Amino acid sequence: MVLNYIWVGFFLVAFVVAVAKLVFMGDTSVFPAMMDSTFSSAETAFTISLGLTGVLSLWLGIMKVGERGGVVDVLARLMSPLFSRLFPDIPKGHPVTGTIFMNIAANMLGLDNAATPLGLKAMEQMQELNDRKERATNPMIMFLVLNTSGLTLIPVSVMVYRAQMGAAQPTDVFIPILLATFFSTLVGMVSVCLYQRISLLNRTMMGIVGGMCAVVGLIVWGVSQLSREQMDLYSGQVANIFLFLIIIGFILAAMRRRVNVYDAFVEGAKEGFQTAVRIIPYLVAVLVAIGVFRASGAMDMLLDGIASLVAAIGLDTEFVGALPTALMKPLSGSGARGLMVDAMQTYGPDSFVGRLACLFQGSTDTTFYILAVYFGSVGIRQTRHAVPCGLLADAAGIVAALFICYLFF
Repeated sequence: MVLNYIWVGFFLVAFVVAVAKLVFMGDTSVFPAMMDSTFSSAETAFTISLGLTGVLSLWLGIMKVGERGGVVDVLARLMSPLFSRLFPDIPKGHPVTGTIFMNIAANMLGLDNAATPLGLKAMEQMQELNDRKERATNPMIMFLVLNTSGLTLIPVSVMVYRAQMGAAQPTDVFIPILLATFFSTLVGMVSVCLYQRISLLNRTMMGIVGGMCAVVGLIVWGVSQLSREQMDLYSGQVANIFLFLIIIGFILAAMRRRVNVYDAFVEGAKEGFQTAVRIIPYLVAVLVAIGVFRASGAMDMLLDGIASLVAAIGLDTEFVGALPTALMKPLSGSGARGLMVDAMQTYGPDSFVGRLACLFQGSTDTTFYILAVYFGSVGIRQTRHAVPCGLLADAAGIVAALFICYLFF
């Protein structure tokens, strides 16, 4: 229901803004631009879905091999003490626990191509436990918010873009992004726990939060000991090694159980093609609404209003130039990426705005895109508190990124 209101709201606001520009400013190009945007956005949605087909087939095939080899069961047992608190409605030892762990681990290392198929697989497994097929369950919402909060240990893509734009030190945003995304994830997790009345005052949950803080502190310390060249080397190598070890480990485990690896892979790969086809209409709906909203000029008006408000209360308005990235990130990853690059081109990659745009890009994930794809893949219509918790995590990441950028740069 929330997505319905948001989707309709994009079109209505865009229409009102376009009419006002036509009547009061004589802008005859706004409606053609909006219509062009609908077609281009629909084409983009299909292209994204088509591009996902191969990756989905690959990773769902690998996951099927892992399932047959018992790897997922092992992961489920290992993660049971932690996930039994965060996902109390999932039966202990259920295979989805291992899939959730693999998805979160892939996200943390910036392996987007691996994380999405694993996330879709986890949603399908949780849907099997769902008695009301169109209504999101508590585990689904916790899983979605952990994804949308965007916890990333190695923001490879952001550093690559900074290097391409000529930044003096592309890795200088590494620690700030790590800190910002940590706060986003922490707030998202706590908000869902409060909504679902999951107790935070117990040894396990306190240990989780304390452990997360300790890990973040250890990583920050470790990174501070590395040179720029070492950081560039390790950030890429760790992700690639992790990815390949997953494939080899699953294959070896399946062979140990005398599983026909090829047949298991093909069986899982067939599910990848079917999933890619199912998400096309959901992607078209979301991306077209975003495209119309941008083409109408509503986004520019929003930013101008924010800048005026910030100036009126006497605060520094320098950060407003990076706000398009922050506002677009929950809606569209590719759109936010383009706005980040635009900010670095306009202000410079080593400027305050250029760096802040990178922090916004790396501190959270594409909330509405993830909701549309993950919920759409299993036919969920009633999202319950997934949207407010996801947006709260986004807000925490944006605020943290802003303060951290002022602190560091």
